[in-house]
Amino acid sequence: MKAVIQYFYSLFDRKFAPTAFKVAAIIGTLLFVINHGWALLNGQMNSGRWISAGLTYVVPYMVSTHGQYISRARMSKKC
Repeated sequence: MKAVIQYFYSLFDRKFAPTAFKVAAIIGTLLFVINHGWALLNGQMNSGRWISAGLTYVVPYMVSTHGQYISRARMSKKC
């Protein structure tokens, strides 16, 4: 449970955020275009699609932060 709480705090860590934002912007945009591009161009974006579109950016941010968190935790155990 302690690791979950530490991971939650890492989501807001200033050391992880710059990389996580870049990953979220690039991967999120790519996934947005794949999953919602046609609907956006055809004016078919409803509230459900916009929620899904938001998650399209949140998930890569969280995955990037998790990777950085795990990497840092492993590095600190080696030292």
